[in-house]
Amino acid sequence: MTTMEELPALRKCPFSPPAQHTQAPLRRVRLPDGEAWLVSRHEDVRAVLNDPRFSADRLRPDFPTLVKGGNTFRREEERTMLAMDAPQHGPERKATLGEFTVKRINALRPRIQQIVDELIDDVLATGGEVDLVEKLSLPVPSLVICEMLGVPYADHDFFQENTKQLINRNTTQESRRTALDRLRDYFDRLLAEKEVNPGDDLLSRQIEKRRADGDYHREKMVSLSFLLLVAGHETTANMISLGTVAFLRHPDQRAMIERAPDKTLDAIEELLRYFSIVDNTTRIAREDVRVGDTVVRAGEGVVLTTYAANWDPEVFSEPSSFDIERGARHHVAFGFGPHQCLGQNLARAELQIVFDTLFRRIPTLKLATSFDDLAVKDDAIVYGLYELPVTW
Repeated sequence: MTTMEELPALRKCPFSPPAQHTQAPLRRVRLPDGEAWLVSRHEDVRAVLNDPRFSADRLRPDFPTLVKGGNTFRREEERTMLAMDAPQHGPERKATLGEFTVKRINALRPRIQQIVDELIDDVLATGGEVDLVEKLSLPVPSLVICEMLGVPYADHDFFQENTKQLINRNTTQESRRTALDRLRDYFDRLLAEKEVNPGDDLLSRQIEKRRADGDYHREKMVSLSFLLLVAGHETTANMISLGTVAFLRHPDQRAMIERAPDKTLDAIEELLRYFSIVDNTTRIAREDVRVGDTVVRAGEGVVLTTYAANWDPEVFSEPSSFDIERGARHHVAFGFGPHQCLGQNLARAELQIVFDTLFRRIPTLKLATSFDDLAVKDDAIVYGLYELPVTW
């Protein structure tokens, strides 16, 4: 008798996927609150993510969840665009998309560069050994997204403390609810202030735009604010830490971007493919759908493992090799289809500026501990490092 695999699968090493993350036809897996189909091939993952017959609505009965009790945690009034289907999803995404165009992000580059330089100034002034997560990885995206949203950066410890509770798989539902309520209450108060005293920031512009369209609801704006804040710093922070380690372990690849900075964006695509820090995305079938050779019945859940898709040898030759010249832009680290990551242009800009600046200004950077002793986030929904001790 074959034992059914259980998800979520834990990563113990940043440079190798869990054993369950192998490319294969759809197979049944056990979740904390039920079962689902596991989708792992690159072709199949892209097909499901782009198929409107699969729903992202997390309030649907039996929607697959990788956290025990996840379905009882969700509330209609807290829905973000990540959990919306057409026709609701399109207008909500379009209303915010203009804030993340290449043109608007390029206008932010001088300020991002200034933030990175100031933080590295502080690192160099500290001297000795520093935790790069604390000194660079977290502050860069946190400062940028706070300034974009018009949120006081002085409150970043509050955001980080509560975000940590939300993304940790071991957090109790009671603690998860408390953390979410704190964040939503914070944004409710902030938005009430911006309704009266708007500033030159994303949230103020959204309030003005939605009022002009006759579609302003503070509760919806609270959900948007929460989504942008959490997604805008946690993912990029982890990519900065993991990317730094990757370059330190692969000096030949690092040398390429030092010689030719135009290769940095190619390196970032490879980093995104290589680490795929958000392991899984979930959907539920609205109707019977054939995926590859398998028919997924209406009401059945699917778990899409982006890590496995991004290591699919049919698409990426020798996927365990870190190769910045492979041309990895067709990875699915940012998702695919209508729900593809809204902030991907911002993430790419931040990563490019950080890596170009960090290794130019601290060319002798090295780990201050052994690679095997790095504290990995094997208990979090978003993979990364808790600390990154470095010296130079």
